[in-house]
Parts: sequence; structure tokens; C-alpha cells
Amino acid sequence: MKVALHICCAVCAAGAAERLLEEGFSLEGYFYNPNLYPQEEYLRRLENAQIVAAKLGFSLTEGPRDYQNWHGAVTGLENEPEGGLRCQTCFKFRLERAFLFMQESGCQAFTSTLTMGSNKPALLINRLGHEIGGESYLMRDFKKKAGIQRAGQLAAQWGLYRQHYCGCQYSLNEMEKRIRNKLH
Repeated sequence: MKVALHICCAVCAAGAAERLLEEGFSLEGYFYNPNLYPQEEYLRRLENAQIVAAKLGFSLTEGPRDYQNWHGAVTGLENEPEGGLRCQTCFKFRLERAFLFMQESGCQAFTSTLTMGSNKPALLINRLGHEIGGESYLMRDFKKKAGIQRAGQLAAQWGLYRQHYCGCQYSLNEMEKRIRNKLH
């Protein structure tokens, strides 16, 4: 079965894609992250996702960089804490586009590397994916079965960029605030 794999970053992609390939799926990678900020961060994560696709032998399509539409979707949620309603809205926004990519690319199923993230609730992401795509959503929790550890091993082996914040300008602001507070 051909699976459209929504990719949030290279580290998560390495572990998730390897597992899906070991399970016998063929993959079509889809890098769709209009939330990423600033532009340099977006480009760095895309470049590293391309490295993973090349190492594991699957194609990778870059989705549209529609930051303005994403920003419109989360407007009013700027002050939500990390992991709150803003994040849920962001997950849903990206999963909806991944579902459309699945349909456009001739895949039979789709899933997301978002469930690899240690601070990302797989139950929520899987629920949203199922609400959007029904049975075509492949439910996974890629962090289980030592998934995070394996992703870390591959990242170290391949010299992948490891980001220090989720990706959006709000998570960047929160990370910078934590750093400032530690310094004082």
C-alpha cells in the first residue's frame, strides 16, 4: 500500500519513515509546514527532510508555503500555551492538506510524523487524522517501540539538524523566553 507521509521535520521523518518501510509500505513524503518560522528555519528543515528521503529512498514533495493561510487559522490563539488550542488547530490545518495530497498523489492512506514528537499527543493527532480521512488515515504513535530513540540514532548517524522548538513563531517566542528566564 502506498502511504502519503506528512513530514514535520527530518528527525521525526527518519524514524517514522524507516518504520513504515519496514512494515512493507511504499511512501510518498509530503513536507507541508506553513507554520515554520522564520523562513531560514523552514528551509533548513526542508533540506534535512530531503536528506532523509534520499537516504531511505522515497520521493518528497514540498507543499505550498501558505504561511498567510496558516496564520489566519491560528489568529486569536496567539496567547494559547504550547500544546493548547493553537497547536490543535495547527495539527488539523496540516493534516487536512496531507489528506488532499494523499488523494492527489494516488496514495491509499496517509499518516503524519507529528506523532513522533515527545510533546505531541498521538491520541489527539490520530483522532484529528481519522476525523479528516476516516479509514484512510493510518493511526500510529511513532514514538512507541523505541521510536524516539531510533529517530535520534538516525539523526546522529546522518548529521541531521535537530531543532529546539516546535516551529511556529509562538513556540520560538516561548523558547526564547525560557532561555532568558534561565539566564536571570
